[in-house]
Amino acid sequence: MTQIHNPVIWADVPDIDIIRVGEAFYMVSTSMHSMPGCPIMRSYDLKHWEIVSYVFDKLEDADKNNLENGKNIYGKGSWAACLRYVNGYFYCLFNSNDAGHAYIFRTKNAEESNWERYPLSCSMHDPGMLVDSDRTYILYGNGDIRIVEMTDDMLDVRPETDRPFFTYPTEGIGLRAEGCHAYKIGDTYYAFYIDWPRTGFHRRRVVVYRWKSFDGELESKVILDDDMGYHNAGVAQGGIVDLPGSKGWAAFMFQDHGAVGRIPFILPLAFENGWPVIGDAGKVPEDFEVDLEDALEVISDPEKRLAAAENYMLSGSDSFDHDQNKLSLKWQWNHNPDDSKWSFLKRKGYLRLENGHITDCILRARNTLTQRTYGPSCSGETHIDLSGMKDGDSAGIAAIQGQFGMIGARCYKDSDNNLKKKLVMCVNDGQGNEMIVQERLLPDDSLFVKIGFDFVDNTDKAMFFTSGDGKEWEQFGETLQLRYTLDHFMGCRIGLYSYCTKETGGYADFEYFNFGHE
Repeated sequence: MTQIHNPVIWADVPDIDIIRVGEAFYMVSTSMHSMPGCPIMRSYDLKHWEIVSYVFDKLEDADKNNLENGKNIYGKGSWAACLRYVNGYFYCLFNSNDAGHAYIFRTKNAEESNWERYPLSCSMHDPGMLVDSDRTYILYGNGDIRIVEMTDDMLDVRPETDRPFFTYPTEGIGLRAEGCHAYKIGDTYYAFYIDWPRTGFHRRRVVVYRWKSFDGELESKVILDDDMGYHNAGVAQGGIVDLPGSKGWAAFMFQDHGAVGRIPFILPLAFENGWPVIGDAGKVPEDFEVDLEDALEVISDPEKRLAAAENYMLSGSDSFDHDQNKLSLKWQWNHNPDDSKWSFLKRKGYLRLENGHITDCILRARNTLTQRTYGPSCSGETHIDLSGMKDGDSAGIAAIQGQFGMIGARCYKDSDNNLKKKLVMCVNDGQGNEMIVQERLLPDDSLFVKIGFDFVDNTDKAMFFTSGDGKEWEQFGETLQLRYTLDHFMGCRIGLYSYCTKETGGYADFEYFNFGHE
């Protein structure tokens, strides 16, 4: 048996969709402007998840995807991906708000990043695939829900079949029926949605529609309206997955958790009178058991168990001692990277970030390498060799959200034209630009910097530190109040950055990244 403790992952893994293929569960999530995109995670017990691939490396090669000419896709990119397995193929469907249309990707092996790409000509808000015995449909929309049939190969839609399906009530509802997850179970169809009423508890909740025939009657029922006592943030938006060996069902949802992001929950589920029932009379349990073997409990060797536990973290440390230019799957770039400007091979044992694009702010800088932060608290630290920096260069470590904060080095020329470097801690000035909070001259080209995060009970603080030896740390600058805002629509990430403001050709060498989590 596996003991599930919620949240199952205390990190930003929103809009999840989970399927089971044999004994393995696969989960996909929204990744927006982070590249590679649409991470595929695998589990055998619904508790321990590891990233095994990404659906795509880059979605489009355009200025807005590349952070060029003042354009970006913050808060856009891939939204609400749907994952299905049909006739030997994995299919991933999602909409892209910046592209203005949806995409379908397909592969025979979800654990390899070799998905075939099929852009669609239409835009579909929060699309969900519904696999029937002889055809597949897509349900999509917000409030005004539509349905369209897919082609037999599931690589396109049949536009002539697109029609209204149902209209969600408007009275007393703020957010109307979105985030579709649809299934056929036996002879009954089910579609899971969220809404957000203006009355009652006024929080996100789960609504299920069911029907026997597409020409017949639709019934609906609110099956979950619970925040687990956490700031009136409803645990909502998701679907269901069956357990192997006819051992029942589980539900998966997420909850808004302040600046750390939207975090996933696994919930017990049963059917009563044909309706799905979550938890105990519609309440989310913090702990429960599933009839699956715990992936860690079967490992007897303590060292192997520790290594496996670290692998199941979606963020983690990196020595940067790689034999090829291949990132750990725990890393994602902020927008499309310039792959010619980063390397593990130009200096063995280091990540080199070269400055190939002139910019003025970390939010507009290419090749910022990021990971998720974790609650209830976590930290990230690095050591940087600054000797390759040029006049106007910046390099360091950052807490990346709309309300960002960063600590690192800036290179400049003094009045005698001598190259100098200073330690700076900066925050967003409110207009998307960097404002220096504290600075001081650096004595040499060695820099240790660290950020600590506190997400307990929506505290949402980031603290910035520096050190002379990587052992004794002093806080530098100010404590940053983090905020989850819709301009990025993403939980706070921790990132390594290097960019230039005057001339290209400089670089920073990162010796390691150490991630800590409590």
